[in-house]
Amino acid sequence: MNNPVYHKEDTICALATPAGTGAIAVLRVAGSHTFSILGKIFHPYGDTQLDAVESHKVVLGKLMDGENPVDEVLVTKFVAPHSYTGEDVVEISCHGSWYIQQEILRVLMDNGCRMASPGEFTLRAFLNGKMDLSQAEAVADLIASNSATSHTIAFRQMRGHFSKRIQQLRQQLLDFAGLIELELDFSEEDVEFANRDSLIDLLDTMSTELTLLIESFAMGNVLKNGIPVAIIGKPNVGKSTLLNAIFNEEKALVSDIPGTTRDTIEDVLVINGVSFRFIDTAGLRDSDDTIESMGIERTYEKIRQASIILYMFDAATPQEEINETIAEFREKIDDDEKQLILIANKIDLLEEMPHNFKSLVELETIFVSAKRKENINMISESLLRSVSVGVEEANQSVVASSRHYQALIETLKSLEEVNMGIGQGISGDLLSSDLKAALYHLGTITGEVTNDEILGNIFGRFCIGK
Repeated sequence: MNNPVYHKEDTICALATPAGTGAIAVLRVAGSHTFSILGKIFHPYGDTQLDAVESHKVVLGKLMDGENPVDEVLVTKFVAPHSYTGEDVVEISCHGSWYIQQEILRVLMDNGCRMASPGEFTLRAFLNGKMDLSQAEAVADLIASNSATSHTIAFRQMRGHFSKRIQQLRQQLLDFAGLIELELDFSEEDVEFANRDSLIDLLDTMSTELTLLIESFAMGNVLKNGIPVAIIGKPNVGKSTLLNAIFNEEKALVSDIPGTTRDTIEDVLVINGVSFRFIDTAGLRDSDDTIESMGIERTYEKIRQASIILYMFDAATPQEEINETIAEFREKIDDDEKQLILIANKIDLLEEMPHNFKSLVELETIFVSAKRKENINMISESLLRSVSVGVEEANQSVVASSRHYQALIETLKSLEEVNMGIGQGISGDLLSSDLKAALYHLGTITGEVTNDEILGNIFGRFCIGK
C-alpha cells in the first residue's frame, strides 16, 4: 500500500458511501484545488456560481463531462479550515447508480483529482490539527462499531475524553522534564529547580492512573470486539442445541450421535447493546478419533481465549460428578479470572428438580431445556450481570486499542526507571533520559510523536472515503 503521507498536497476524491446500488451515493473531494476542479464540471442551476456559495451550504445543479450531463447532483461546500480535513472540501450527492458513481469519479480524475488512499481524509484531518491520533483511530472504531457499548467507547474517544487526560499527564511530566533540563544548563552551580519530592509524588499519581488504564484494556478490548463466551461440556449434552436456542436459528448441526461437533462454531449476538461472541465447542472427552481429538484441542484453545464459560451438563448428572469434573477443568485451565456459569440442561426430562443442587455446587447454575427453549432468557440476564461493571466503565475512559495499551506499558516502565533513579540519587542527565522516554511513549498515543510507519499502519485499515 502506498503511504498516503507522501501525497498530502494532492486533491483527492473517493466514494464515501458503500459500493453498490442505492437510492443515493455520496462522493467526497478534498484539497487545495477542490473548488477549481468542481467549477469546471459542476453547473449550479440559476445564476449561482460555486465560488459565490457560502461554506456549509448546499446547491443543486448538473455534473457535466464536457458537454454531456452525467447526473443531477447536490453539492455541499466546506471552506477551509471549517471542514473535516481542514481543507477545502465538497461532498457530491448523486443518484445511487453504480454506473453514475464510477462516471463521476472518472470525471473528477480526468480534471485533476486522484483516488484517495484508505483513511486519507482522516489522515489529513490529523495532519491539519483537526483531531489527534487517538481521536483519528476512534473514527475507524466508530464506523466498525456493531453494538451500543463499542459505539460508546469509540464515540467518547473520538470526542477526546481519553486523549485529553493523556495530554494532561504528558504536560505535567513535560514541565518537570523542562526543570531537569534547566538544571543541566546550570550544572556548575549545583542548583535544583525540580523538587525531587514533588516529582516522586507526581510519578506515584501518574503510575496509579496508568495502571488503572492498563488494567482497563482487558475489559475495553472485549467490549469493543465482542465478549467471547465459550459453551463447553461433554458430548451430547446439548451445546449446539443451546447455541441454536440463544440465536433462535439453526447455527449448528444437532445430532444424538456424540462427537458431532468437531470444530468450533462462532457467531456474534448483541444483547441489550452488548456484543457477545458465542463459541460452540467440541465435546470434552477422551477420543481415539484423530479429527475429534483435534476439535477437542481447539476447544481448550477457545476456552483460554474466552472471558465467560458456559459449562453445560445433563441436569440428571449426580452433583458429586459435576464437582469433580469442574475441579478437573479448573486445574487444567488454571485461570481464576474466567467467569464460569453452569448450565443444567434437559430439565424437561427430569421428574423432579434437584432442590439441594446449590448446596453442593457453589457456582451460579441455570436450569434450562435447550430443546424447548425454556429459561434461555436467564442465560442472557446472567451474561449481562457478568459484564455490568465493564459496561459502566465504557462510559468512562477505557483503553480499547492494543497500540495504546503497549504505549502505556512502556510509559509505566520508564516512570519506574525515573523513580528508581531518584532513589539511587542518579544524575540529572540520566533522569532526563528516562523522562524523555516516558514522554515519547505517551506522545505516540495522541500523535505528538509519530512517524510514517505508524501512520501507515493506522490509516491503512480505514475504508477508502474516510
